[in-house]
Amino acid sequence: MAGTETGARSAPANPHDLAGLEAGLDALDAVEVRRAPFAQVLLHKVLPPLTAVVLVLAVWKLLVVAEVTDDYKLPDPSAVWHSLEELWLRGTLLDIVWTSVSRGLLGFAAALALGTPLGLLVARVKFVRAALGPVLSGLQSLPSVAWVPAAVIWLGITDAAMYAVILLGAVPSIANGLVSGIDQVPPLYLRAGRTMGATGLRGARHVLLPAALPGYIAGLKQGWAFSWRSLMAAELIASSPDLGLGLGQYLENARTDSDMPGVLLGILLILFVGIAIDLAVFSPLERRVLRTRGLAAASR
Repeated sequence: MAGTETGARSAPANPHDLAGLEAGLDALDAVEVRRAPFAQVLLHKVLPPLTAVVLVLAVWKLLVVAEVTDDYKLPDPSAVWHSLEELWLRGTLLDIVWTSVSRGLLGFAAALALGTPLGLLVARVKFVRAALGPVLSGLQSLPSVAWVPAAVIWLGITDAAMYAVILLGAVPSIANGLVSGIDQVPPLYLRAGRTMGATGLRGARHVLLPAALPGYIAGLKQGWAFSWRSLMAAELIASSPDLGLGLGQYLENARTDSDMPGVLLGILLILFVGIAIDLAVFSPLERRVLRTRGLAAASR
C-alpha cells in the first residue's frame, strides 16, 4: 500500500493538465480591453452630464419665472446667452479664454518642473522630509488667494505675480501627490531595482516614478485645480490693463459694471475651462495608467 502511494506521488504530471493550468493562469492575468460601442458611450458618458445641464437650466428658468428674486440678481438664462453671443461677435471670447488658459498651462508646467524633483527629494531623504513635509502640507491647505497681496507687493501687478501665485498654489500639491505615490510603492520593487543596478537617478526614473504613477497623476490633477484657482484669484484681485483681459479680469469688470449676466457668464466659462482640461488631459491619462496596471475600472 505504501509503495502504491509513493508511486502515485512520484508519477509525472499530465502535460495536458499543466498546459491547462498555465492557460488558466494566463487568462487570470490577462485584462481584456474593449472599445465601448458608440451607443454605450452616448448612454453612459454623454447623456448623464447633458441631463444634469438641462435640469440645472430648467430649475434656473423656473426660479426666474417664479420671480424668487430681482432680475438684476438672477437674470434669465437667455441674458447670459446674449452676453456670450456679444463676446463672440466682438471677436474677444477666444482671446479672453486663451489669455487665462495660456497663463494657467505655463504656470502649471513650471510647477510640474519644480514639484516633481521636490517630491522625489522629500520622499527619499528623511531629513528633508522631516523639515519640508509639514511645510508642504501647510502650504497645500493655505488658500491661494492669500498669496496675491504678497505677490503684488513683491513683483508688482505683472505676469510674474500671476505665475508666483500659481507656483505657490500648485507645487505643494504636485510634490505631496508624488510623495504619497512613492510611499505606496512596495519595497520589493526597490530591492529588485537595486539588484539590477537601478540606483540613484536611474532608480527614480525606471522604478520609483513608474510605480508611483497613480498617486503622482492624482497629485497632478489636484495641482492643475490649484493652478487654475490660484490664477483666477490673482486675476480677480490684481487686475490691470497691462495684463490683458483674462477670465478673472472679465469677471471683475462685470462685477464693477453690475452686469450680472456677465458675472454668471464669467463663472460658467471658468468652470467650463477647468472641466475641459480635466476631461481632455488628466482623465484619459489616468485611465491609461490604470489600464496598464490591469485595473478593471480603467476599461469602464
